Order: sequence, then C-alpha cells, then structure tokens
Amino acid sequence: MRVLIIGGAGFIGCNLAAHHLDKGNHVILLDNLSRPRTHHNLDWLHRKAQSEGRADHLSFHPVDIRDFPPLRRVLAETEPDLVVHLAGQVTVTKSVLNPREDFEINALGTFNVLEAIRTQPRPPAMIYASTNKVYGGLEDVAVVLDGMRYRYRDYPNGIAEDRPVDPKSPYGCSKCAGDQYTRDYARIYGLRTVVFRQSTIYGPHQFGLEDQGWLAWLMIATATGRPITIYGDGKQVRDMLHVHDLIAAYDAAWERMDTVAGEVFNIGGGVTNTLTIWSETGPWLEALAGRAIPVTYADWRPGDQRVFISDNRKAERLLGWSPKIGIREGAQQLWDWVTANRDLFS
Repeated sequence: MRVLIIGGAGFIGCNLAAHHLDKGNHVILLDNLSRPRTHHNLDWLHRKAQSEGRADHLSFHPVDIRDFPPLRRVLAETEPDLVVHLAGQVTVTKSVLNPREDFEINALGTFNVLEAIRTQPRPPAMIYASTNKVYGGLEDVAVVLDGMRYRYRDYPNGIAEDRPVDPKSPYGCSKCAGDQYTRDYARIYGLRTVVFRQSTIYGPHQFGLEDQGWLAWLMIATATGRPITIYGDGKQVRDMLHVHDLIAAYDAAWERMDTVAGEVFNIGGGVTNTLTIWSETGPWLEALAGRAIPVTYADWRPGDQRVFISDNRKAERLLGWSPKIGIREGAQQLWDWVTANRDLFS
C-alpha cells in the first residue's frame, strides 16, 4: 500500500507515517515545513526508517498545497492508494489576523488537493481532517455550569453530524469549505472521500502552541517554566482523543472506503474522555510538576465553545470504531514525551 500524507511532518502526520512504516507500507510525505519545529518530526521519521531498514519506504516532497502544479506532479509520480489530507492553517487567532492566507491554505489548498486527485488516471481515496469548529459557537445549545465544568443540558451523547454547520471565524469558514468540497467531490465525481470532523487531538510529537494544541502547550509551558494565560474561566470542557485512536479511525475508514465514501464523521474522545481547560487540568499538572503553576486569566476568545463533546455513535456504527486510550493514560504519555524532550522546546 502507498499512502500520501499531506502535512506529513506535522503532529498527526508524523504519527500516522510511523504507523504505516511499521505496517510495511510505502509512505510519501508532503509538507512545506512552515509550522515551527516540524523538521524535528521529519528528522525523527527518517531516523526511524533508517534504523528499521525501511529508508526506501519513506520519501519527502517539500510542496505547498497552494501551488497546484507540483502538487499534481507528486500525485502523478507516486501513485498513492490513499491520501490523508492533514495540512492546513490551524488556528482561529491567525485566521482573524490574516483571513486571506487562511482561505488560501485551507479552502484553496484543499480544492487543489481534490483536483489533483480527480485528474489522476486512477484517483486515490482521500480522508480529510476537518474540525468541530465548522459547527461554530453553538450559542443556541443550552450549557449549564456543573461545579467546576460546563456541560450540555440536552445532549448527553454530544454533538452529532446532523448538527447544521455554522462556522464563526475565518478558520471555521475555510475548513468548512474544504469539508463541503470533499464531501461533494464524492457525490459529483465519484471520488472515494471521507470527512473527519475532529475534536481535540493530543499525543507525542505535538509541538502545541497557545492557540492550538492546548493540552500539549500547557504541558510544554509547565515543563519549561513559560507563562500561561487562560482565556475565559478555565471551566470549558473538551473531549480529548489520543492520536493513536485517531489513526485507528483512519484505518477503519480505509478498510471500509467502498461503503463509507461520501460520509462525514464526528471523531473525538466522546463523553468518556473529557477534560476542562484549566479547572481540572491545572491541579493535575501541578501534581505532575510538583509545584504551583501561576496563571493569568484573560477575556474569552471569539467563537470559543464552553463545551464541545463529539457524538461518536455514527463512527461506532459504520466504522466499528471507538476510543480505547483513556484521557489520564494518554495525557501521562504526552507528559512523559514532553519532559523527555525538553531540549526540543528551547
């Protein structure tokens, strides 16, 4: 099997690449290395492939998805069976500051990927990493404060795919455009595409930043003594999905591609794997670090959801998938990776 991972040097991409190398598959990485520290992940993958005698199973192409000709050329030359499209501008804050760049990367870039696939003699299947931000701020969904955390009043299983999309930021709009184009290319052109509206993904090799990858960022800041700002009251709830569970979902979609092409799935930790931004995470991190962690509070950010929990029941039904790694076990793995690699964050 030949897998093309677009955004392959990123956090999810490098974990997915390692997974397919372990399975003996040929892995083609495409990335413009614009995200800070992605070269560390690329170096790690090359070392892994070399040490395991699989250097010929890994190739890298420094291509930007906004540049269509080289993108199409890579697909034509490598002839992948599956494309996993992970590349993108990934933060709400940057999209507000530079909406044109956000659009060009997420909307136009995804259109370019789809066109590059469509014009191949043998179009590969594609999995697109979308986001729960396509649902917007969910202002009409009743949320109540229950002790130190928020919860949905009327959605005990979380938010399902029948929720109308209503993005509330340039980032949400651009990802929603890619989301809808990916779905429609299955309907109009018969491409085998699947959309994953992903919740908070975490795990090793995640170089989290303040505005994206929040759990990794809090751990990095704690381990390196950097200042921490909590936006809102810290009682916001997110469902947390370990990257290895996400990869299992990708595998499940690939194995069932002929029956699930054109489908959209909410993919997250679900109701059993939730964590607050700070009211629960803070004390736990203080216990890990063995010291008090000072934080500064700031205003809520636009479009910030007080709760997001993914209803995974469609994925359970059609993909036979559910998360296996609990939040405490997975977060401990992330902490161990961060503290073992402090030199990467200097």
